[in-house]
Amino acid sequence: MAEIPQSLTDAIAQSRAATQAAIADGKLRLQVEIRLIELNPMPVAEQFLRDGDSFSSQFNKVFFPDAGAAALARRDWGDVPFELLDISTKRLLVEDQIQPDDEAFLFIAPTAQEVVQLEKLCQAAGEHRPVVLLNPRLEDVSIVGIGYAGRQLRDRFLNNIESCYYLQPLDEATLFRCYPSPWQVWRETAEGYQLVTELEKKPVGDDLDLILAGGNNTATDAPKPKKQNIFASMQRFMRTLTR
Repeated sequence: MAEIPQSLTDAIAQSRAATQAAIADGKLRLQVEIRLIELNPMPVAEQFLRDGDSFSSQFNKVFFPDAGAAALARRDWGDVPFELLDISTKRLLVEDQIQPDDEAFLFIAPTAQEVVQLEKLCQAAGEHRPVVLLNPRLEDVSIVGIGYAGRQLRDRFLNNIESCYYLQPLDEATLFRCYPSPWQVWRETAEGYQLVTELEKKPVGDDLDLILAGGNNTATDAPKPKKQNIFASMQRFMRTLTR
C-alpha cells in the first residue's frame, strides 16, 4: 500500500510509478493530480519526464496549454528527446500534431479553455496509445457548462479519464490515490499521517464530509478525528513536500 509522500520528489516518483502501472494494465486515458496551492506545474513536469528511462522516453509529444508555456519549456529544459507543442496552436492540424509512429502523449496543466482541442487530440491518439494529463484543470463549469452540452462532454470524454495519482491536502486530512491502490483518506495526527478509510471511488461532497466527521470510518484502528486549522495544516504539508 502506498503511503503519503514525504517530499515533492517522492510524490512525483510515486506518480510516475502509478502511471506506469496503470498503462501496463491497459488503462490509456490517465491523469496525475498533485493539487497543492501555488504549485508550479512546469518543474513537476520536467522532473516527471527527466529520468530518461523507457517510461519517459515513450512520450514523443508533450503539450502545453499555450505557446508561451511551450516556449518557456524549450528555453529552460534544453535538449529533450520529445517534441514540445501547445494545444492552442492554430497553424497545425490535429493530424500534424499526432503522428502514426508516436507512442504516448503528455499534456501539461490543460484547462477548460482547451478542452475541445484536447478532446480532438485524444481522439486522434486513438484507443491504443496512452494519453496522460498532468495537473489538468478541466472542470470550470462556466466554460464546460452544466447543461446538455456539458453533460455530453463529461460523459463522452472527461468521465473516461482515470486518476492514477491524486494528492490533495484538505482542512482536516489528505485525499490520496496511487494506482493500483484505492482512494484513501489520511488524517494528520501528532504521530504523522494515519489511514482513515479506503474507497473504490473518489469521495466528494457529503460522502467526504461524513468520512472527515467520522461517519464512514472503515479503518478500525484510525485515530479519533482531530480538528485542524485549514491554513496551518496546508502550510505544514506544503513545507514538507517542498523540502
